[in-house]
Amino acid sequence: MTIARWLGIGVVLACGVACRKAEQPDLTVAAAANLIVAFAQIGQAFTQQTGIRVVFSYGSTAQLAQQVENAAPFDVFAAADTVHIDQLVRGGKILRESCVVYARGRLALWDPHGSVKNLADLTEPSIRFVAIAKPESAPYGEAAVESLKSLGIWDKVQPKVVYANNINMAKQYAATGNADASFTAYSLVQRESGHVIIVDEKLHQPIDQTVGIVSASARKAEAQRFVSFLTSKEGCSILERFGYEVPHNAR
Repeated sequence: MTIARWLGIGVVLACGVACRKAEQPDLTVAAAANLIVAFAQIGQAFTQQTGIRVVFSYGSTAQLAQQVENAAPFDVFAAADTVHIDQLVRGGKILRESCVVYARGRLALWDPHGSVKNLADLTEPSIRFVAIAKPESAPYGEAAVESLKSLGIWDKVQPKVVYANNINMAKQYAATGNADASFTAYSLVQRESGHVIIVDEKLHQPIDQTVGIVSASARKAEAQRFVSFLTSKEGCSILERFGYEVPHNAR
């Protein structure tokens, strides 16, 4: 066999290996909308450490849970609560042993113009529209309604409420002037101008956020590496920088 032919075979083999690597699918993570900013850094750090690329699909927790239920091609589901993950576990859609609470979210009220100094100010006539994520689909929206009810001002604020499909859209309503103030995740507005009020956690149920591996995932080993990274000291450090509380048992 000639040297040229050997070289030709080598090139073909090298191309085959390179092509297989290039065709390796990304890890797909369904993530609640409150995680958009934090998971941008989580994904980057995870890829740098492991070489595994991550594609995130954001939405409300209920919306994403329904997609998992309907066999959407996700590998991991990072929810904004525990309820939807538990339901998917019971339905066999999420691996029970993979589930872990990775963070506790913090609800915030954001007024881009700085005129709202406390939640009671939402009852003032000058505040015409208040954005809240749909409580039936977004845990942060549910916590917002619960907080207003705890303060005894829900009946006065409710006529002003404009509902958004998820917590990031609720923020955008205020950012674009379609609402005077917005209940959103602290992680999404902690660096924004205007006035940010962290809502007292005593006013609502804890926003414990759970992650789990999708049972139908073809990349369970890689998915487990992502979950392990998310709950590692490095992952928890990133989450804390964006205002989340993290479990004390971070690995």
